[in-house]
Amino acid sequence: MADDDTPASWRAKLLHCCGSQRWVELMLAQRPFLSLEDMTTKAAAADAQLSRADWLEAFGAHPEIGTKTQSISKWEAQEQRGATTAAEATLNELARCNKAYKDKFGYIYIVCATGKSADEMLAIVQRRLVNTPADELTEAAREQAKITQLRLAKLAHDV
Repeated sequence: MADDDTPASWRAKLLHCCGSQRWVELMLAQRPFLSLEDMTTKAAAADAQLSRADWLEAFGAHPEIGTKTQSISKWEAQEQRGATTAAEATLNELARCNKAYKDKFGYIYIVCATGKSADEMLAIVQRRLVNTPADELTEAAREQAKITQLRLAKLAHDV
């Protein structure tokens, strides 16, 4: 894996993988990345150092699940593909649950959507709505970490 880009170039690439500025700084401090395995191991170490505020910043970089918007990236569109073919009733219920989730926890519903249908994502959010705020932050962070790992693999493929 070539790791010869400038720090500014890597900053932009890493920010696309995880929206936390602190996570990006932690990753930049661990360069060079010798392989995808090395990068994902370093990402897990960076994840372990994030605060609640850092995780919330990362969550805030995502579009809401099921949202039809022009502003999502190619990777986000691929990740949320399961929601694009959903029945209108499913999307409406997902929107209702997204609102209930944000009202309860204060941030958008985060799930690693890759490979999941809208019905699966709906069942997951319904299950998670009963979590305590502390338990949900842990679960949302775990989902963010999965998203980050998948995006790092895409990044390594593109580098």
